[in-house]
Amino acid sequence: MPQQQPGELPSHTAAAPWVAALGATVLIQVVASLALAALPTIGPLIMRDAGLPAETIGQVYSFGLLGTVLFLAFGTPILARLGPVRTLQLGTLVAALGTAALATAGVLPVALLTGALLVGFGSGPNVPAGTHILARTAPPAHRTLVISARQAGAPLGGMLAGVAVPPLAAALGWRAALLLVAGALVASALAVQPLRPALDVDRDPSRAVGLRALIAPANLTAPFAALGLHPLLIPLVVLCFSLSVLMGTLSALTVSFLVEARGLALAEAGAAFAAMQAAGFAGRLALGWLADRTGTATRDLLVQSFAASASIVMLVLLPAGSPPTLFLLLSGVVGFAALSWPGILNAEVARFAPPDRVAEATMGTVLVGFAGLVGGAAACSAVVWATGGWTIPLLAVAGQAAVFAVVLAPRLRAAWARS
Repeated sequence: MPQQQPGELPSHTAAAPWVAALGATVLIQVVASLALAALPTIGPLIMRDAGLPAETIGQVYSFGLLGTVLFLAFGTPILARLGPVRTLQLGTLVAALGTAALATAGVLPVALLTGALLVGFGSGPNVPAGTHILARTAPPAHRTLVISARQAGAPLGGMLAGVAVPPLAAALGWRAALLLVAGALVASALAVQPLRPALDVDRDPSRAVGLRALIAPANLTAPFAALGLHPLLIPLVVLCFSLSVLMGTLSALTVSFLVEARGLALAEAGAAFAAMQAAGFAGRLALGWLADRTGTATRDLLVQSFAASASIVMLVLLPAGSPPTLFLLLSGVVGFAALSWPGILNAEVARFAPPDRVAEATMGTVLVGFAGLVGGAAACSAVVWATGGWTIPLLAVAGQAAVFAVVLAPRLRAAWARS
């Protein structure tokens, strides 16, 4: 039997290396998103045992997103040194450690924040490492769809969290549910190991990863410097921030909003959250395919901003006592409009950035996006806590997306014309 050469995928995947690469990156994305989404889906239970208000899960979730920001800010040398697959594996193991910490000591505030931080930090490599792999391996004619399909792993993980984690928490306790999630993270890290020799061929073993290299000004500024390499990247990253505010708020607070303000049972709210994530999954595939066919991805993103804003307003204004099925349906509409954009946007960043700066430009974009995720969820949660009302804060979150789309539209059209 011929020996596998360095840089080759195993024989059963060598005919279509991008398919195997997509499968590996989707798997890691799904379980990482499952771990992060598990916190808000069972947030009322965790907060109850911690003696805290249910809406404070938004603060904990935001702290988890801060962990992702930390990786994106400092992680460029790690990704270059280890390669994208090994970096993804390392991230899932860190997330598993954080999830286990939450399961064993999650009612202590310091454990809540530390565990969430580790889960978020472990999720940090997913977008830059996954985009780096697929930008190099995916067929150019289908690149937006392929990268969107990888990003579809995020709402798929959230959907699984909404469907599976609340029932598991009800049957076994929320601690046992989180331990099962930690086990899934470890299993996924082991599952992608056979692909590492082929997909980590461009790693730089000589790249320094010590503290001095991580905190060097050149390392910290590289992701943002890469965003100045094409006129479309800056308006795209601003749009990313706005849409991320929507995403972070929806991910952190939907279940608590439906339970606390609209009177749904936890299982009903979890089902609505799952419907939102499932629709986001479908939207990433459908709209990614559409963007490849039409070649108008930036215009599509602006349309999505308006659609997301309108759908969230409809969900928020749906009164208590409405049929749970209506909440379920509207949550699906919100998910399709508001959670389906990341793959399209990241594919555009990969298309306009120089090939050797794709990972850095993606890191810069995602850093700004996570500032929106963290800031949106934390700010909305704080206003709800301070005022005791959900409607005005959520409507403000929805409205800012439409405002940003109006402001950015002329510049995006001009930048597109120059591309």
